[in-house]
Amino acid sequence: MLSLSNNKIYLYREPINIGKSFEGLSALVESSFPETLYSGSYFAFMNKNCNSMKLLAWDGDGFAIYYKRLEKGKFVINNKGECRLTRREFLMLFEGIHPIHLEKRFKLK
Repeated sequence: MLSLSNNKIYLYREPINIGKSFEGLSALVESSFPETLYSGSYFAFMNKNCNSMKLLAWDGDGFAIYYKRLEKGKFVINNKGECRLTRREFLMLFEGIHPIHLEKRFKLK
């Protein structure tokens, strides 16, 4: 089950061969995000056409891969260049929402 409660979410910004499995995706994580592979974080990967996404996650005793392929349209990635996504940014990306401007209304101390 996909639970994003307090997990960090990272986006691998380069397009990948979506046929990669556990070993290929974990090798990309180890080279791009050192020391985070077994942290419980989620790692999102997309293909060149941005219509398929894979998520790699360590769930405590093994890796899990979640895969989503859009039948129509594309995933829209913001151009900020950041690899770390907030839960809100990831859920909007996953649902195909393209926000123009994200701003928090307030922040609790």
